[in-house]
Amino acid sequence: MKTYFCMVVLLSTFLLAPTTWATEISPNTSPDILVNHTAQEILAIIKQNKDIQSGKNKAKMLDLVETKILPHFNFMRMTRLAMGKNWRKAAPHQQREIVDQFRTLLVRTYYKALSVYSDHTIKVTPLKDIGGSTDVTVKTQVIRSHGQPVPIDYSMGKTSNGWKVYDVTVAGVSLIINYRGSFNSQIRRGGVEGLLKTLAEKNRTLDAKDKEESAALVKQFKTA
Repeated sequence: MKTYFCMVVLLSTFLLAPTTWATEISPNTSPDILVNHTAQEILAIIKQNKDIQSGKNKAKMLDLVETKILPHFNFMRMTRLAMGKNWRKAAPHQQREIVDQFRTLLVRTYYKALSVYSDHTIKVTPLKDIGGSTDVTVKTQVIRSHGQPVPIDYSMGKTSNGWKVYDVTVAGVSLIINYRGSFNSQIRRGGVEGLLKTLAEKNRTLDAKDKEESAALVKQFKTA
C-alpha cells in the first residue's frame, strides 16, 4: 500500500502542480520548473479530454503517461537502486529486461492516478541557486480537500538529456527503498530469474485485468 500511495501521488504531482506556460523546456531547465511545466501541460490535456477525466479510456491514459510523464524518469537508475547490491548479480541482458518489466509494472499499476487525484493541488518549493549540482531534491506538498498536506520529495539527477527523477519520498517513505525490500526477497527465493518471472507474471496479470475491464465496459455499452 505504501508503494501504491507513493506512485499515485508521484504521478498526480506531475499532473497538478500550478505553474505558467512561459518557460520552454530544454536540457538546461531547472528541475523545479521542469516539474511545474510538465504538470501544466498534462493538466491542460486532461481538462480537454473527457475520456481521461472519467478514467474509462485506458489507452489514452496509458499514452499520456508514456509520452508526457515517463520521459522525465530515469528507470535505469531507479531499477539499479531498487536492486541494490543484487544489480551486479544480473547479466546485462537480465538488467535490461528487469528495467523494462519494472517500468511496465509502474505504468500499469498507477496510471489511474490521472483521474483519481484530479481534485488535488500541489505546492512546489522553488529551488535556490543550485550552481553546478547534478543531484537535487525538489520538495512539494499535495494539498488535499480534507486532511493535512502530504510532503513529497523528488530525488532528481542531471543527465545529458536534462533532469530525471530517480526516487520519490512520500511522507518519509522512499519508493526505491520500498521496492528494494520486495526485490531482495524475490532474489533470495529464486535468484535474478525468479525476480524476472515475478515481475513478468505481475504485468501479465495486470494486462489481463485491464482487458477484462475493457471488455466489460464494451458489453455494458452494447446492452445499455
